[in-house]
Amino acid sequence: MSEAAQIDPAAGGAAKPPLVQARAVTRILPGLVPTTLVHDIDLSVRDNEFVAITGPSGSGKSSLLYLLGLLDVPSSGEVKINGRATAPMHEEERAFTRLSTIGFVFQFHFLLPEFSARDNVMLPMRALGRLSARDMAERAEALLAALGLAEHAAKRPDQLSGGQRQRVAVARALANAPPLILADEPTGSLDSKSSEQVFDILRDLVDRHGKTVVAVTHDLTLAARMDRRIELRDGGIVADDGADDNWQQQS
Repeated sequence: MSEAAQIDPAAGGAAKPPLVQARAVTRILPGLVPTTLVHDIDLSVRDNEFVAITGPSGSGKSSLLYLLGLLDVPSSGEVKINGRATAPMHEEERAFTRLSTIGFVFQFHFLLPEFSARDNVMLPMRALGRLSARDMAERAEALLAALGLAEHAAKRPDQLSGGQRQRVAVARALANAPPLILADEPTGSLDSKSSEQVFDILRDLVDRHGKTVVAVTHDLTLAARMDRRIELRDGGIVADDGADDNWQQQS
């Protein structure tokens, strides 16, 4: 995404800040022998990017994703969302920022087994509290229909295939219309056909709907089809084929 495409008219023509940014982020788990999950991460992701995070097991991929998604807090450094520092936020503000800005898709869908697909998709909307019950149900059904699941809205997760459950999880991630989707191995537990379906949905979110998708994946073939690849090793970034060096120097 070029700098010219990131001008914010509301800011008087100034460059728009990254959608999510990490500056010198380090996460260390305390203990008798402290464990460093990630260290000295400098990273910015802008609107309408499709980003793969790759690396061997234990390299810190998921840890980085959870930090970017405000599910974890850095030991040092700073994560910013739309230019806003998140460290000073109290927990209610962090929760609101997550709900309104970020959607999550995990390898294992984490759908509530006693709820229907529709009710699972409605959960983030209920937590945010912006819509009426009728509007939430209508939006959930519209999202499921858009993902080819209109006839499955009333089914529980155990009545759906693995690919269908993951598409419900994508619909849930989109419930509050967040600009950023974070996906942790979203195709890791799926067969090849279902994996392709989920990948196509994520691709479509970027190309047709202007979302930003950041996906952790072990599948290098899948990563090669994304627009940008960030490689981690031993908790640090060793390659980023889409880094905006000019912006990094200016920020």
